[in-house]
Amino acid sequence: MVLGGALGAAGALGLVSPAKAWSWSASASVAGAGSATNPRRVWDPEADYVVAALFERGEVERVNALLAEWTVNGQPLPAGLPRDLAAFLDRARQLPAWTDSGALTQAFSFYERRGLYLGLLYGLGSGMMSCVIPREARAVYYSAGGADMKDRIAKTAKLGYDLGVRDAYGPNGQMVVTCLKTRLVHSAVRHLLPQSRHWAAAAKGQPISQADIMVTWHSLATFSRHKLALWGVPVPADESAAFLHLWQVTAHLLGVRDEYIPATWNAAAEQSRQVLDPVLAPTPEGIALARTLLNLAAEYDQGLSKPMLQSFTRYTLGDRIADWLQIPRNPSADQAVAQGWPGFVAFREAGTDFPLAPPAYWASDEFLRLAVLFFLGEGRRIDITLPTGNNPNYR
Repeated sequence: MVLGGALGAAGALGLVSPAKAWSWSASASVAGAGSATNPRRVWDPEADYVVAALFERGEVERVNALLAEWTVNGQPLPAGLPRDLAAFLDRARQLPAWTDSGALTQAFSFYERRGLYLGLLYGLGSGMMSCVIPREARAVYYSAGGADMKDRIAKTAKLGYDLGVRDAYGPNGQMVVTCLKTRLVHSAVRHLLPQSRHWAAAAKGQPISQADIMVTWHSLATFSRHKLALWGVPVPADESAAFLHLWQVTAHLLGVRDEYIPATWNAAAEQSRQVLDPVLAPTPEGIALARTLLNLAAEYDQGLSKPMLQSFTRYTLGDRIADWLQIPRNPSADQAVAQGWPGFVAFREAGTDFPLAPPAYWASDEFLRLAVLFFLGEGRRIDITLPTGNNPNYR
């Protein structure tokens, strides 16, 4: 189950009828006001312009080589970067003015105690849920990531790992760099994927809009908060707020306009019902991705049978989505998970009040997370790079 932390992508709180209108009020955002422009028609023009220029000048591979050594937030940019890219990264690496450093510090305390739950929720919950988000599933399937899912998941795992460490957004952390590299990748996919006739036939419009990014945001942050409550995990108000703030800063660094970033959990739940819940549906691409993800999970953790992984996914997502993904029912394993997991959570939570428990939990969870990264990266450092083409299997 530990591979869950590496699969992260998307999830949901419920299902409602599809709606295309945008009625969520920017007054509920961290900006407190906005243009009311539908985020489904907003992308990332500043990053897109810079990345398109890199492709036009044939500089993508050179830039990938230069950026490979840029890994820590406090590092200067590598020498030799194209001037327009360096100027963009210098602007984009600044934390928003509304950043609360105390809340970011508190967020690590939250991860220290709840990291195991979050890894599972990001993976066997949210990661598998991404397979029933049609635009996301198809964008992954037909872009370069779809040709090598282990590498694709490794890069997603790096973002998930960097988010949950101490000083993630401080000078010694890596989350600023990881967010900006991911933002560049999004722009590269927006440049390349419309050239794929398979994407054009299966989906409409430019991929990875601001709404698409917020769909993923809710599938990770809002979904996880909701599930922790359902599992009976007590989360103090200050830690809950810190967890939200960590994800607010992440959205900003990924290029999302502040007017689309919810200011409170209540605002997040309301927005999630509008942008995430209506889009859920099975697709052939998503079903194929789900099969690949579960096979990778089983390959990593030889101690857990595939039926047990399938059962935990069904327990986390519910029968409707599991059936959409054609995940088999395993009566014995399904019952074991449904009866055993609440007891495990209660046992683990009973120990959190002991002074040495949080560091011990963190140490054991950290060992597992690093083992996952080692497996996915095949012993090499994981680097987020701009793709230079789409899935070669679907030209």
